[in-house]
Amino acid sequence: MSLKDQIILGIDPGTTIMGFGLIHVSNGSMQLIQLHELQLKKYTDHYAKLHKIFNTTIALIDEFHPDQIAIEAPFFGKNVQSMLKLGRAQGVAMAAGLSREIPITEYSPKKIKMAITGNGNATKEQVAKMLQSLSLIKDIPKNLDATDGLAAAVCHFYNQGRPQGSKTYTGWEAFISQNPKKIKSG
Repeated sequence: MSLKDQIILGIDPGTTIMGFGLIHVSNGSMQLIQLHELQLKKYTDHYAKLHKIFNTTIALIDEFHPDQIAIEAPFFGKNVQSMLKLGRAQGVAMAAGLSREIPITEYSPKKIKMAITGNGNATKEQVAKMLQSLSLIKDIPKNLDATDGLAAAVCHFYNQGRPQGSKTYTGWEAFISQNPKKIKSG
């Protein structure tokens, strides 16, 4: 597939709900493939949640064969434990994509909101309504994690070919070369 014809998987990582959306891009227009969320509330063990996130991401990749993955980067909050758990969820989803050698791009929540609504401080509801006005979704879902995942995919489509401050990894070697301080030598 060329840049004009591709599938983009967008992921909003979470340890309670992981939202995702898949779009097919053809000749500069987007079409929704799937919008869904992974409910993780029933899992009490954090490692069981991470395992489910990894397996679900692999299953999505194997079923839909995305050419690109766009993932929302964790935002900085006051609760350090929540941030660590969210970072692990994002890392597991990224590892699934890297294991299938799919290029991954991270976008900050503000950048995604700006790309979709023109306002980096937009609410989740405003993002969902804009996706609805773009005719990507008919109804706004009860939980907005799925539309956040879709928004990451749409943001990536809008930002392709533009210089960006987001991080892109094409495989483990790219990740290691761009993050030398994260590598622990033995």
